[in-house]
Amino acid sequence: MASYLQVENISKSYGTKVLFDRISFNINEGDKIALIAPNGTGKSTLLSILAGKESSDRGGEIKFLKDISIAFLEQDYDYDPDKTVFDEVFSKTESLYNVVREYSDAIASNDRKRIEKALGEMDRLDGWSYEQQIKQILSSLHLTNLHLKMSQLSGGEVKRVAIAGLLLRNADFLVLDEPTNHLDIEIIEFLEEYLSKTRCTLFMVTHDRYFLDRVCNTILELDGGALYTYKGNYSFFLEKREERIANADAETTHARNLLRRELEWIRSTPCARTGKAKYRIDAFYDLQKRAEGRSEEKRININIQSARLGKKIINCSHTSFSYGQRCMLNDFTYNFSRFEKIGIVGNNGVGKSTFLKLMTGELQPTSGTIECGETIVFGHYRQEGISFKPDQTLFDVVHDIAETVTLADGNRVSVSTFLNYFLFPPNTHFTKVDRLSGGERRRLYLLTILMKNPNFLILDEPTNDLDIMTLNVLEEYLQNFPGCLMIVSHDRFFLDKLADHLFVFTGEGKVKDYVGKCSDYRRYMKELAATGDGTAAGKSSDRKIATKREEKCDKDAPVKVKLSYKEKKELESLEIEIQGLEEEKQSLEQLLSGEGLSIDEITKASQRIGEIIKALDVKEMRWLELDSKNE
Repeated sequence: MASYLQVENISKSYGTKVLFDRISFNINEGDKIALIAPNGTGKSTLLSILAGKESSDRGGEIKFLKDISIAFLEQDYDYDPDKTVFDEVFSKTESLYNVVREYSDAIASNDRKRIEKALGEMDRLDGWSYEQQIKQILSSLHLTNLHLKMSQLSGGEVKRVAIAGLLLRNADFLVLDEPTNHLDIEIIEFLEEYLSKTRCTLFMVTHDRYFLDRVCNTILELDGGALYTYKGNYSFFLEKREERIANADAETTHARNLLRRELEWIRSTPCARTGKAKYRIDAFYDLQKRAEGRSEEKRININIQSARLGKKIINCSHTSFSYGQRCMLNDFTYNFSRFEKIGIVGNNGVGKSTFLKLMTGELQPTSGTIECGETIVFGHYRQEGISFKPDQTLFDVVHDIAETVTLADGNRVSVSTFLNYFLFPPNTHFTKVDRLSGGERRRLYLLTILMKNPNFLILDEPTNDLDIMTLNVLEEYLQNFPGCLMIVSHDRFFLDKLADHLFVFTGEGKVKDYVGKCSDYRRYMKELAATGDGTAAGKSSDRKIATKREEKCDKDAPVKVKLSYKEKKELESLEIEIQGLEEEKQSLEQLLSGEGLSIDEITKASQRIGEIIKALDVKEMRWLELDSKNE
């Protein structure tokens, strides 16, 4: 198998901070590799060195296989704001763009030889269908207005344009820096499926653990300036990483025991020292380094006290909000419960961030009411990230909020100590914020939100730019958070771990309450898409909403009347009828998927399926009504 990339002994430092030191690795054809490392330890810097934008310190060597095509996807996509979406994507296809342009120029020049050569290249790259290729990939990425200027696009739309240009290049080797940031779940799943099936070689940095687990077959971990390789997916990495850390701890203990004996030897009389073998003296210093190795893992420490939370949280009654003619929230009624954990999903631009601003009082509804409990202390982590003044240091940012922070045990610590908890050691406290990496700024921003001791946390895309280890600690804290939690995220792993149910924003201000995990919801939507039954989707969602409202009934509500004998018989009959209808529907669907049916038979079967679906809706709603009494 061909070696696409060989990296040997590259290093990078900024002042006294060593990102990585003489690391080496190899990427073969067909490898799909993810790079994992804490924020600020050089992930993006390593990719920049591979792209030729930065150089390695103290030499080192980077060799790409000759004649392979390479495509880079950077976090900050460089585009022409005056180009249309179509033209921007077309210009990034490189070889295809050059071939089509050369053909047009050849025709204009009326040079026969040039035209013949251009025709051959157009045939080779299928340049005749370039417009169709571009429109097809843009449609898959939900970019339909191809004549829109790039300057008019949102951050998520720009990211999709960047991905479209990347995929259309059909490169042999893809290098991707956080490809899932700012993408909708549906687009992430499309990219996930594409990359898992394509035969291209892949090297990427990502925090999306489902994406990583399903796409990659090898993981590189950058830790303490050294590189470790794990031949497997994310699940395998977690298991083997724990083994590596345990082995390192055992090795350090062993080295310390050896060091005691070696110290007796190295510190013997100066007269004897002249006769000591040089190799043994060198071995002693190597042993000393290993014995001094830090066995503890650096992890942020989230240990914050939350303000007391009263019984009344947020009560919304027929709440609506519009920007001009554009409805962002329509007739929303919901009473939030104590300690509730809600995930918020939906495509970009459907009103998720607007909804959060309404809940916090930053925006006022155009109709209806929103009543907040008196004890609510919001902590709103915004998608835009931290804002700071020029020349502000880390210490300035936190000191402007408070001088001390209350921990979960009631003790108060200084903001300097609190910075240490979030992996900002004393020597970094007077570092200017604009010198931090994107992930370090996110970590600092999280710190500033939590130090206010909120009891209602609102997190808008909290996983962007945070490393996986930080996310693990944050998830552990949020699972036990003694307050309410509302999360907008496209990270399915994060939502699955934390959210009890979902607010699904479907557009035009509509919000549906889905009881279950994000992955369950995605499977459910795919099943509906496969059947092509939009009506059933709406009805089924309504049934889930009804179920959720029954679950959230107040404990002090009046006792429900038990079923009568007649109602019990009806309930039993409904269960049999529903099962029979489901079986009939399934058999008809199998019949339709087969071959040899006449037009009349297909029409008759389709009509019967429609009748069954309507009957199921009526019978299931009646079953829910009777079953709610049967307790």
